Amino acid sequence: MTFSEPSDLPTIDSPDGAREFESEIDINASQRSNASPATPAQIHEAQALGALIRADQLVAGYFPGVNILNEADLYAHEGELVGIIGPNGAGKSTLLKALFGLVHINSGAVTLRTEDITNLRADQLVKRGVGFVPQNNNVFPSLTIEENMQMGAFQDPKSFPDRFAAVVDLFPTLGTRRKQRAGSLSGGERQMVAMGRALMMAPSVLLLDEPSAGLSPALQDEVFVRVKEINATGVTVIIVEQNAARCLQIVDRGYVLDQGQNAYTGTGQSLANDPKVIELYLGTLAKA
Repeated sequence: MTFSEPSDLPTIDSPDGAREFESEIDINASQRSNASPATPAQIHEAQALGALIRADQLVAGYFPGVNILNEADLYAHEGELVGIIGPNGAGKSTLLKALFGLVHINSGAVTLRTEDITNLRADQLVKRGVGFVPQNNNVFPSLTIEENMQMGAFQDPKSFPDRFAAVVDLFPTLGTRRKQRAGSLSGGERQMVAMGRALMMAPSVLLLDEPSAGLSPALQDEVFVRVKEINATGVTVIIVEQNAARCLQIVDRGYVLDQGQNAYTGTGQSLANDPKVIELYLGTLAKA
């Protein structure tokens, strides 16, 4: 029995009434204590409502019968900065590539707003506002910075002047060195070009795969600052990072992926301070 109105309460103007009242409280307390806790899938379903982009129960891999992702879940609300960390081989990059149509999803679904975008081609996703920056080979080295930006706006060339101006606001060096070939740039500068090119189609979601990989600590810090600046413009960012401790410092929420599944999830701060996450993951990942 539950009580929704004051009139539902039993009268306690007698010993019998008091005993009845205490009995009903005990019954309700027992019912609450016996309720099954919400499963991770139920928690994800509730928290992902209204998300800009979400992935539900993704199973995916590069070869038939060999899955890297094993029912992985993820969501990002509009304007969020979400990080994905985990040990090598956990499926972090595979998850991003699955979101961007570069790895075939065998089961599960990816939704952008209310549209099912599961297994759409990358060019179709770019038109819908999803940008992707791969870890390696992410610039055209023989082209100038400006030409790389033009490739980013290939599907909407008329937007180039306005979009290039917006990108230069974020990365002023790209404007002053626009005629320089991308192949002559440092690793950190190439990352700026790669991110700038992905922003040329004004994405609502930007997927970043290991943007700090191979960079010096100083350049890594610059990349993380730039990621925060991109997010501050209203772009939802999902970032895969091996520098786990630094990643958790900047993200709103994070996922710890292990063996293709979500091992832990929470705010960046809560994950960074979780003893189990520190013991199992951050102890080695923070040094990676």
